Amino acid sequence: MDYEGQICRAPMERASFMLPVAVGCSYNQCKFCTLFKHLKYRELPVWQVEDELKRVKNMGGCPKKIFLGDGNAFGLKTSRLLEILELIRQYFPEFEMVNMDATVTNIRMKSDKELRMLYDAGVRHLYLGIESGLDDVLTFMCKDHNLAEVYEAIERLQAAGMIYDAHMMTGAAGQGRGLENAEHIAKFFNKTRPGRIINFSMFLHEEAPLYKEIAAGRFIPADELENLREERKLIELLNVDSLEYDGFHDFIKYRVRGKLPRDRRKMLSSLDTCINRYENKEKSYAYIYAPQSVPQNISVEDVWCPCKEGDS
Repeated sequence: MDYEGQICRAPMERASFMLPVAVGCSYNQCKFCTLFKHLKYRELPVWQVEDELKRVKNMGGCPKKIFLGDGNAFGLKTSRLLEILELIRQYFPEFEMVNMDATVTNIRMKSDKELRMLYDAGVRHLYLGIESGLDDVLTFMCKDHNLAEVYEAIERLQAAGMIYDAHMMTGAAGQGRGLENAEHIAKFFNKTRPGRIINFSMFLHEEAPLYKEIAAGRFIPADELENLREERKLIELLNVDSLEYDGFHDFIKYRVRGKLPRDRRKMLSSLDTCINRYENKEKSYAYIYAPQSVPQNISVEDVWCPCKEGDS
């Protein structure tokens, strides 16, 4: 498969057939994100999508789950999505579901009838970047929604039969607000009932627009210990049956995952062990840049850089 850009999808989709239908993200304004900043958004022609379906079919592939890439495939017009879904059915008539990323605006731009048509054609899981349970944080990070809009969008997609899964980021609220954010986003999830939550603790990338806010003192980042405590509070408060949770702290190479509420005690114990490990250490911040550009108030030893020996 020829794939332009970085492949980015939830870990729950790692066994899905990744079918690109667009390049980049049609929104591409989130202040913390660098995944698509180097790409000019465009939809792939249907013939190219069909060529990929043919290729996999000719290799003997018979995928049951298909994930449409790239950043927000649900933003394609309903007519284009239905055309692609019909092609999928032609080549793989026994497929079980098609999943993809979406923004709240993507959902709001589709009528209830269109949402139902897409469900009937095979769309099941939509991954939404919720990021935070605080409206002022969503505004600051240039998300395409406030909480009232996302409540409405989720209610509509669930009424159509689809399942919503959530992306979030510990650290999104900044220093001193981790527990506050955990309480608010737990309340949000408990009301909206996602099927899955994927939590990527926020990286502080020098190529992201957020870095300028940090340099100007308008955003003070949380350290990794606060992010761990935020995640612990979140898992403690979540009350959603059969919820798949996967949390990543790539900077400190830590991951916690399980199904709630079944695995709550085990997950909290794992987090407690990790928190205890970092309580007596110097603060660590998940900055990503070359050592020569580290701010003066941050130790080079506290910074993750792709070029540092031993990192991956």
